[in-house]
Amino acid sequence: MPVLPLIDALLLVGWSSIFGGFLLKAIYLTTSYRPTFFGMRPTDFMTVAGLALLFALALAARVWVKAHEPELLARRRRARLAEAGYSEDELAGFARAREGEELARRSASGF
Repeated sequence: MPVLPLIDALLLVGWSSIFGGFLLKAIYLTTSYRPTFFGMRPTDFMTVAGLALLFALALAARVWVKAHEPELLARRRRARLAEAGYSEDELAGFARAREGEELARRSASGF
C-alpha cells in the first residue's frame, strides 16, 4: 500500500484543522458568540492538527529511512570488511555481488 497519499491526507487534515481553529478563535475574539464545529473548540482543532502533522512527519521519516536503508547497510558492511583486513579489490567483488542481489530483489518487489 502506498504511504504517500496517506501522508498527503494527514497534511491536509492538519493544515485544515489549523485554519479551522484560527477561524473559530477569530470569531471568539471578535464577537460574544461561541461557535463550535462538531462540538470542537479552537483548542480541540489545534490538538487534532498537531497529532495529524506529527503522525505525517513520523510516516515520512519511516519512508525515508526505509528507502535509504540498503545504502546504509552496504556502507556498514564495507567498513566491517575493511576492519577485518580485506583489500580494496576483494571489497569491490563483494559490492558487485551485492549489487546483483539488490537489483534482483528490487525487480521482484516492484521497487
